[in-house]
Amino acid sequence: MILADKKFGFGCMRLPMKGGKIDTALFSAMVDRFIENGFTYFDTAHGYHNGMSETALKECLTSRYPRETYTLTDKLTAPYFNRQEDIRPFFESQLEACGVEYFDYYLMHAQGAENYPKFKRCKAYETALELKAEGRIKHFGISFHDTPDVLKQILDDYPEIEAVQIQFNYVDYDDPAVQSKKCYELCREYGKPVIVMEPVKGGSLVNLPEEAGKIFEDLNGGTNASYAIRFAADFDGIEMVLSGMSNMAQLEDNISFMKDFRHLTDEEKNAIDSVRKVFQNLNMIPCTACRYCIEENKCPKEIRIPDLFACYNTKTVFHNWNQDYYYNTVLTSGNGKAGDCIKCGKCEKVCPQHLPIRGLLNDVAKEFER
Repeated sequence: MILADKKFGFGCMRLPMKGGKIDTALFSAMVDRFIENGFTYFDTAHGYHNGMSETALKECLTSRYPRETYTLTDKLTAPYFNRQEDIRPFFESQLEACGVEYFDYYLMHAQGAENYPKFKRCKAYETALELKAEGRIKHFGISFHDTPDVLKQILDDYPEIEAVQIQFNYVDYDDPAVQSKKCYELCREYGKPVIVMEPVKGGSLVNLPEEAGKIFEDLNGGTNASYAIRFAADFDGIEMVLSGMSNMAQLEDNISFMKDFRHLTDEEKNAIDSVRKVFQNLNMIPCTACRYCIEENKCPKEIRIPDLFACYNTKTVFHNWNQDYYYNTVLTSGNGKAGDCIKCGKCEKVCPQHLPIRGLLNDVAKEFER
């Protein structure tokens, strides 16, 4: 099954912002540039940008281009339904928000041991398959964040699944928590096309530690992002690699190496292995800044969890001491500090990375609130 002519997609979770809203003028220009270069795949979900991602796609893409010229993926996310009867009205609201009559792909969102039972209980998969039979969905799949054992259970339960979206990058490839390699291999075993999310790990593989960055610099060509995205696209069975692009420079860079994709050389593969080893020796919080913990499940103390984790990583790994000022005057001004956490655990229930957020916030508090 071919998802699009080229295996590079526009992930709409980190769109350009201006004044607290999506910069639709810039997003429209990025859409135009993306399509001009032969790319057609767009991925969104209702929770992205608190619902603004879908409406921005209506304004910047679907109202401006013929329906057959792009591929649009949306998702069913757990917080937006509690029974089967809720699913169809929510689905219709998504079609309306995006300005389309059907989705090319509709994914059961962030599947894992935590929320799969709810999807089963509410017959979400069965409802999606009914919508496919009605032509409202062209293809049916899942996005997945858990262990290979859970993925195998889902694929066994629902052989109708046509595509699987997984987190896949060169750091998570052999990570015992994420198990990207094993999930990928299971998809191959079951003959399911793979869609890649987080190829640059929420930006962590773009802004590299000095030692890692020097390894790629010595190759004399290619940006940090290019090696990360090409690593993901280099595997058989991976049909689409998503990138969340928030400015034109990121888009132009990605186009430069994905328009005429070339496989990694042995020298580049060896360099990536070396960079991976650098990361394995670091003590970073592996947050990808998906923001599920604060956008889909609001923190009662209004702690900007992903931003505090990024601030912590920047200080402890990259040794940027300006982060103390940033933490105290920007990130926690009008919002909760890490030490304000009441240990309710709501954030951990929706974290795709299964991070022990409460304990990690305690580490952040020790670093910045001494």
